[in-house]
Amino acid sequence: MQELTLAQANQIIAAALARARQERYKPMGIAVLDEAGHLKAFAREDGASMFRFEIAQAKAWGAVGMGVSSRVLGQRAKDNPNFLVSLAATAQGKLLPQTGAVLIQDASGSVLGAVGASGGTGDEDEAICIAGIEAAGLHAG
Repeated sequence: MQELTLAQANQIIAAALARARQERYKPMGIAVLDEAGHLKAFAREDGASMFRFEIAQAKAWGAVGMGVSSRVLGQRAKDNPNFLVSLAATAQGKLLPQTGAVLIQDASGSVLGAVGASGGTGDEDEAICIAGIEAAGLHAG
């Protein structure tokens, strides 16, 4: 399995921000985490409101920790709220099951990490994460 590099993480962020500007979304915060949930890179656009880092990181942390996108986690929260409440407590509040984070995978499907965004709607956040991953030559999961 390959490892997510800092260069790839920065490429993901640059492409995600480029897509956000192209679409004229609100200022974004984007966090890229490695496969163990450690922060690899982060950017906060000028004008982004407070909590963008915390929200983006929590979306990505939940995704990489559970091995699914934060959209899936959000659906699981609706279907089984007790599990997600327990999981959030176990994670000491580091997990946010809201749309806006996706897994970063290599060509074989191995998870290299996750990227989360905050600033727009969940769909907008998710879309720029996917754009960033694809621009880096990786796959979104």
